[in-house]
Amino acid sequence: MRLNSVCVYCGSGFGGDPAFKDAAVTVGRALGEAGINLVYGGGNVGLMGTVAHAALQGGGHVTGIIPDFLKSRERMLEDIQETVVVGDMHTRKKLMFDRADAFVAMPGGIGTLEELIEQMTWAQLGQHAKPILLLSINGFWDPLLTLLAHMRGHGFLRPGLDPAFLVTTDPADVVGMLRDAVAKRAPSPEEEALVRERL
Repeated sequence: MRLNSVCVYCGSGFGGDPAFKDAAVTVGRALGEAGINLVYGGGNVGLMGTVAHAALQGGGHVTGIIPDFLKSRERMLEDIQETVVVGDMHTRKKLMFDRADAFVAMPGGIGTLEELIEQMTWAQLGQHAKPILLLSINGFWDPLLTLLAHMRGHGFLRPGLDPAFLVTTDPADVVGMLRDAVAKRAPSPEEEALVRERL
């Protein structure tokens, strides 16, 4: 398979570390310059807006998917090529999943964590095998990795049920790692059907 689109989960704020914004710029620009479509939450604020603007500046195509009730709160970004306004969060997350070949979780809050964990859960249940990458800038995701190790140690993440994911601390690694991971996997029949629909 070829990596055509990446869904980036990240905060609607900037967080307390300037490195988070720098990473968003690096990831967005790298996706745009590589010709990989960015799928994201559609907002124009925080890291979300930063990664989208950087992808556009890199010459990329950006798809924003946003629920109607968040259009004003997250200040929907008007400059992107495609905006999909949906009725609720469940539809948003499903469309983001359908449109993406892989997922990146950058620093963010509860919403970012929930989106990441949902993809891990679906992967654990065999509903997809799309790569999931945690971009752990300055150790941001270390507490989650510790929690997963804790669950593993207590037998709740058993062999064969432990969700596969990638981790890097360097935003420059994201595109290459995801390309390699996507190239190694075969598409499911559902994914093949979605690719045909896009053509």
